[in-house]
Amino acid sequence: MEMNITIQTRCVLKQSSEKVYALAFGAHPDDVELACGATLLKIMKEGRRVAVCDLTRGELGTLGSIEIRKAEAEKARQIMGYSARVSLDLGDGKLFYNEENLNAIIRVIRRFRPEVVFANPPDERHPDHMKASKLVADAVYYAGLKRLVTAENDCKQEAFRPAHLLYYLQFKHIDPDIIVDVTDTFEASRSGISAFGSQFYHEGSAEEPATLINRKEFLTGLEARARYFGEQIGSLYGEGLLTTRTPGVATFSSLFP
Repeated sequence: MEMNITIQTRCVLKQSSEKVYALAFGAHPDDVELACGATLLKIMKEGRRVAVCDLTRGELGTLGSIEIRKAEAEKARQIMGYSARVSLDLGDGKLFYNEENLNAIIRVIRRFRPEVVFANPPDERHPDHMKASKLVADAVYYAGLKRLVTAENDCKQEAFRPAHLLYYLQFKHIDPDIIVDVTDTFEASRSGISAFGSQFYHEGSAEEPATLINRKEFLTGLEARARYFGEQIGSLYGEGLLTTRTPGVATFSSLFP
């Protein structure tokens, strides 16, 4: 795919105060909260900044509406305490691999300049999740190319490549490369999920069209998985992640305290 490097800009946008440690992408609003919300809370509890980017508004979902889901995403941002939440509106069901979509994601990466990026897993039930995974993974790489020019507010963005790309786990069971102990943040993360009330089980939801995720058992299953992963590392709750490169350890005792 030929990349556009001819954008005309009047200035160079320097690193801004919006820089975060972690930037989590989701194909739809609620992807991030369902899959790695407790990990993001743990990162913030450690004094680091986190931002979230929804690639679509979830407008093809059976339940809710664009307006409702937008309000729910903002409510989740407030509950979780993210530094920012961005909606790119790339089109639910239309996450095509093209220059426009790829550059939109690159602009977000260069805006927030994260050390760590979280993304949908490459092998998933929902086609949008897999498309989002590929787009984000490639955007992480291309964002570091100086000759690929993007602009924000008529200012050229500086190239930046995050150090780490991690995939969170969703519907399919995949053995994780890393399990994060989220015992101290799991319960709080449930409040972030609950912000998306139109999508999940609630009183009266039995009268709504049935979906995979609005069954009462769905949220119970999420807790069961968190307990399973927690058991693997000797804790109460855990969240699994896939790595794209072998992580290094600065001190041996930090890995085996």
